[in-house]
Amino acid sequence: MILIDSLSWICIVTGGLLGIIGGFGIHRFPDFYSRLHAAGIADTLCALLILLGLALQAGFTLVSLKLFLIFAFLFFTSPTATHALANAALHARLKPKLANGKKK
Repeated sequence: MILIDSLSWICIVTGGLLGIIGGFGIHRFPDFYSRLHAAGIADTLCALLILLGLALQAGFTLVSLKLFLIFAFLFFTSPTATHALANAALHARLKPKLANGKKK
């Protein structure tokens, strides 16, 4: 029981820290596309770790099945939303910022 509790708290805390790091990435990156990348990666991985930690806390019950279904929904909708936002920005002719500071 101690091992499962430890693993679940490690997953929950790591997921929370990745969410905070993703937030810093959104604040720190220079343009829309890199910020979108930071948000998309952090969102999916953060949700995976937090929901895995919660499922370990719940054990093998109906609650863990519901948490898995929530993750499956997020796993498919988060990258789709990120792609839709990037595609809309591309169609609006939003240019990415290059490494030397000039826009393409």
